[in-house]
Amino acid sequence: QVQLVESGGGLVQPGGSLRLSCAASGIPFHYSTMVWYRQAAGKQRVFVAQILPDGSSDFADSVKGRFGISRDNAKNTVTLQMSSLKPEDTAVYYCKTGADWGQGTQVTVSS
Repeated sequence: QVQLVESGGGLVQPGGSLRLSCAASGIPFHYSTMVWYRQAAGKQRVFVAQILPDGSSDFADSVKGRFGISRDNAKNTVTLQMSSLKPEDTAVYYCKTGADWGQGTQVTVSS
């Protein structure tokens, strides 16, 4: 069974930083492309970032220069590092690989 469990969400002020983690099980993690999406209330779910098995990464234009992504194949985790956060970053953030999704973790950017 595949499990993707996000953690690290919370409330942060604009300009602040937050780190999200996704713990994966039931997949060949080191061969898997890991992807982060987010969905703001009342909005569609959109791509945020991904990291390929070789460590290369891609980011949505909206987060380029502010977010980073990394993976730890020994721990089967992928991390989304978020900085210079803006209110428009407020959303539920989801970890995804293939057709499998995590449950999401809420990030709220507000003063």
